[in-house]
Amino acid sequence: MERVNVLDELRWRGLLYDRTEGLDAVLASSKVTAYIGFDPTASSLHVGSLLPIMSLARLQQFGHHPIALVGGGTGLIGDPSGKVNERALLTVEQVEENAAGIHRQLERFLDFGAGANPARMVNNADWLREVSLIEFLRDTGKHFTVQTMMARDSVKRRLAAEDGLSFTEFSYQLLQAYDYLVLHDRYGCTLQGGGSDQWGNIVAGCDLIRRVRGAKAHGLVLPLVTTSAGTKFGKTEAGTIWLDAARTSPFRFYQFWLSTDDRDVEQYLKWFTLLTAVEIGALVDALTAAPEKREAQRELARVITRTVHGDDALGRAERASAVLFGGRLADADPDDVLMVFDDVPSTELPLPALEAGAAAADLAVLTGLTASKGEATRLVKQGGFYVNDRRLGEGDARVTVADLIGGRVLVLRKGQRERRVVRVVR
Repeated sequence: MERVNVLDELRWRGLLYDRTEGLDAVLASSKVTAYIGFDPTASSLHVGSLLPIMSLARLQQFGHHPIALVGGGTGLIGDPSGKVNERALLTVEQVEENAAGIHRQLERFLDFGAGANPARMVNNADWLREVSLIEFLRDTGKHFTVQTMMARDSVKRRLAAEDGLSFTEFSYQLLQAYDYLVLHDRYGCTLQGGGSDQWGNIVAGCDLIRRVRGAKAHGLVLPLVTTSAGTKFGKTEAGTIWLDAARTSPFRFYQFWLSTDDRDVEQYLKWFTLLTAVEIGALVDALTAAPEKREAQRELARVITRTVHGDDALGRAERASAVLFGGRLADADPDDVLMVFDDVPSTELPLPALEAGAAAADLAVLTGLTASKGEATRLVKQGGFYVNDRRLGEGDARVTVADLIGGRVLVLRKGQRERRVVRVVR
């Protein structure tokens, strides 16, 4: 079914957690300017940021005007929403560097060109660093009561915590409300979105615009992403899944989505892709008919990896997956091998060390795979020492140039899991 209202689209995709009264009629009858804020605490966004990013993309898809607000000013303060402890404060230079990195990533999702409704990215440091404290308290602070501010869930949770809540973070909701007022005045912004934990801050902004400008502004909040297994979305044993390839390789990024639980994949296809209901329905049917093929997960991984990292990186990630799951290491591209094992300890070795053949036991000790040559020798005897895919026997416990993958790389393995990478230097 074709949807002409972005709110219907968000509702169908399970993205509509709550909204202010009257928003349905506004979005059904007009095009609005809407913003969502992004916290520049790092130079990269992570997969948890994809829900608000995709929401802005959907607004743009339906003809609305999206604004991505980078909190270069509020990032110097820190938002207490959903936090247990106060964040370490960043320097101005760190925030500016992080904001530049976020802009590059948003360009993969939003059209900042010269079309009918181009996206815009703004930095609230442009106005927050200019306003004086006296001016801010006189013109903005007087519209907020302490009782209302104390009633916010994010504030109450922090007040109950051992470390409490600093005045710095307590003031955050005033600054976010002021952001909304500035965007309303400068760009005609009448809709603010965010996670459900932002509801109090968003409503505060709507109220400030009503009091100061006598205008109606709206808010819309998205659900917080969870997994059916009860684990925190975007967190793995290796840590956070970032959108920056230097922090999380395209291979690891692809694998994260490929490993999606069957119970979550339909919802993630709705949330994180622009695939239609028909396309998603076909993938769900395929998953039901042949769950072992994981075609829904594969398409989810393909679409998101292509969007975030591009076609070349997707191709490499898929080839690397083939290497890891059933492909022959010896036949693989060395760059793909390095992508697969990017988090495995590696050692550089000069090429001449292999030209005459090197004892596998010596390499095992050199790379830290075993603690001693004796342990390595026992591994060989027990059939538990591998060079690439080849299991070493007592008669061939030496490694030569012929074993190199692409003339550049060796992968040493102890048992089924523990590995070391050797990079040959010419």
